[in-house]
Amino acid sequence: MYSFETKIRVRYGETDQMSFVYYGVYAQYYEVGRVELLRSLGITYKQLEEMGFALPVVNMNINYKKPAYYDDELTIKTTINKLPSAKITFHYETFNAKRELLNIGQVVLVFVNKETGKPCSAPEIVMNKLKEELV
Repeated sequence: MYSFETKIRVRYGETDQMSFVYYGVYAQYYEVGRVELLRSLGITYKQLEEMGFALPVVNMNINYKKPAYYDDELTIKTTINKLPSAKITFHYETFNAKRELLNIGQVVLVFVNKETGKPCSAPEIVMNKLKEELV
């Protein structure tokens, strides 16, 4: 298992009429979490794209526990529990400054060869970095 935590401050425009973070914004927060997790491994989305890979989301689930509000500092904990194949699954936990759990989620992405548009195995750079961390 490999985890990385990212801090995000809720902006006013991300809230709804109830002053809660709008539910759809968490997809963006989760994206920040996974981009930063990969960066913590020494891999960037830009590198993966330059190598000819795309990573479309194929499934996303969120279970909401408590709301977040404008100006809250959130911690997005992103975890990879197992080595990817053609799919990579990211698990998320969002906490407020009091470390109260606000939501849990999961996002599944597929490695796609940009040239053919077809799913493919995870690139070696991803596999090697994760093997180092997951063992």
